[in-house]
Amino acid sequence: MSDTKKPKKPSRQQVYTLLVQIGRKDGDGLPEGATGAALVCYASGIDEAEAVRETVAILKQADTNPLDVTGYGTLAEREAEGHEIDTEERALMQRALEENSVIVAHMTPFFGDDEASDELP
Repeated sequence: MSDTKKPKKPSRQQVYTLLVQIGRKDGDGLPEGATGAALVCYASGIDEAEAVRETVAILKQADTNPLDVTGYGTLAEREAEGHEIDTEERALMQRALEENSVIVAHMTPFFGDDEASDELP
């Protein structure tokens, strides 16, 4: 019986930046008077579709009401588009990759007539 282990395959996981708009739901933890919120998330996945599916599933488990998801791509794709990405953001992306997780990095609640923006904070 051989005790050799197969070398671990390199991970194909990447981290995607997602902007998720959520609506109100009982127990969602949003501030009183908020009509919803925008969440900036870093989510790992083989592709963006998987990252979106995982993010929506986790947000639903957390008693939120995801309405719309906008993908901004991977770190490399964002850099190619000229996005400035600070060290804190890079650290959160690396954590999402290492933990194979979804990290909510920023939440902006909406009140009244606030309109969601397609701009990252």
